[in-house]
Amino acid sequence: MNTMYFTEEHELFRKSFQDFLQKEVVPHIDKWEKSGTIERFIWKKFGEMGYFGLNQPEEYGGMDLDIFYTAIFLEELQKINSGGFAAAMWAHAYLAMTHVNKEGDDAIKKKYLTPSIEGEKIGCLCITEPFGGSDVAGMRSTAIKKGDKYILNGSKTFITNGVYSDYLVIAAKTDPDKGNKGMSIFIVDRDTPGISASKLDKLGWRASDTAELAFDDVEIPAENLMGEEGKGFSYIMQHFALERLIMGINAHARAEYALDYTLGYMAEREAFGTTIDKFQALRHSVADMASEVEMNKEFNYSIAKRLNDGQYVVKEASMSKLLSTKMADKVIYDCLQLLGGYGYMEDYPLARMFRDSRLGPIGGGTSEILREIIAKMVIDKKEYKPAAK
Repeated sequence: MNTMYFTEEHELFRKSFQDFLQKEVVPHIDKWEKSGTIERFIWKKFGEMGYFGLNQPEEYGGMDLDIFYTAIFLEELQKINSGGFAAAMWAHAYLAMTHVNKEGDDAIKKKYLTPSIEGEKIGCLCITEPFGGSDVAGMRSTAIKKGDKYILNGSKTFITNGVYSDYLVIAAKTDPDKGNKGMSIFIVDRDTPGISASKLDKLGWRASDTAELAFDDVEIPAENLMGEEGKGFSYIMQHFALERLIMGINAHARAEYALDYTLGYMAEREAFGTTIDKFQALRHSVADMASEVEMNKEFNYSIAKRLNDGQYVVKEASMSKLLSTKMADKVIYDCLQLLGGYGYMEDYPLARMFRDSRLGPIGGGTSEILREIIAKMVIDKKEYKPAAK
């Protein structure tokens, strides 16, 4: 236990969550990986246990706990070897629900946030577009106000929970002539006419549904605008710090899990009359991997602490995602190598981990984009500030 960041209460929560996952989730993982569909009952069980409300306000059914409960939630989800299942859970709880909590008014929170905490409603966050990728400012979707409604047209892609969610948090331009200063955020019910979804076939994260969405003259009531009109880009940027730190924590956790599994394998696998954990070349490879995992983990915890204290850590969170996802890919690649031919077999967990981990340097802002963001802050002294709300 890292006593600098985690208390006894944190560790009791970790143990109870581990037990919950082993009992309620792990028996179904292989089925969900094959079907690409996570059954609804598990969302309700997460809700009943309070897992979707760890960082949400008590007023709407949450527990308003510190960020290290979230860190535990993320880490343990990575250690059941389904990046897709983990993504579906945290995309609901920390992407869609973050915007609902931060930008939604009281009526929206009662209608969407409370049932989201309870696991009765599933949300998704719709930002990325087919022609935009990491270029959020280049968004083409529009939501033009007509009377007491906004008319939404456009498309989104790579949206986790985009097929089976109950509501969508959507970014669109309400004033296209103003560029990123004309972007707004809306919440829209799934069954609203004009919304269509196509399920994407992915290399990894196979348990989660990932969608391409199309919007054709979708009518959004004016009261479904979240926050201020024209502030959408600022809201998105503000929450990117949390999203990137989440992906950094996910990365160090899956790398740690891969290494732990590999150590167990090495202690049992024999070659030339001894277990392979006695060969110097392999031992030194493990030493390098363990050092990289520990360095990234400690950095991520320190950034989590600063974020919990109210600091705006967009630079550090970008560094977390950049370095941790790169490290996780390398560690899992090397762990697979240590299993030899068995590492390449789907019957062993490293094959799925290898596929799932590869999304880390792509989703939530590519490593190339993150390097440019960091370069702007380090070289050009650019300062990003949180939105006013």
